[in-house]
Amino acid sequence: MNMTKKMNVESFNLDHTKVKAPYIRLASVIDGTHGDVIYKYDLRFKQPNKEHMDMPAVHSLEHLMAELSRNYSEQIVDLSPMGCQTGYYLSVLNESDEEAVFQLVENVLQDVLKATAVPACNEVQCGWAASHSLEGAKELAEDMLAHRNEWHEIF
Repeated sequence: MNMTKKMNVESFNLDHTKVKAPYIRLASVIDGTHGDVIYKYDLRFKQPNKEHMDMPAVHSLEHLMAELSRNYSEQIVDLSPMGCQTGYYLSVLNESDEEAVFQLVENVLQDVLKATAVPACNEVQCGWAASHSLEGAKELAEDMLAHRNEWHEIF
């Protein structure tokens, strides 16, 4: 497909047939009006259009990573799953060092492997508490960690 018009959404301009998952990619940099900078990273766990993560595992890994990442950094703005179920977006404040982000993700995924429960996995704290899989989240974390030395290889 020939994409001639530049889209407003950064990932819509990325040729998903050329990337090689898993990887971590700086997707965008947003300069705030008061000097802060938000760095948005594409944490791609699965190869686009070839494989995807099951929703209960996506959901549980989101809960785990969102909670556990804040044990390592107060600069986490957001961690959100991609609708295509191939990865997550991690937004951090004032963190331009990709190696620091790689280390953060590695630490968090190691913690996921040690988790005994999914945080906030109940009807009071979660909008779809029935849709979780701790085992699935751990499998995703394990697979991503197994490819740690490839995270910088995007294409």
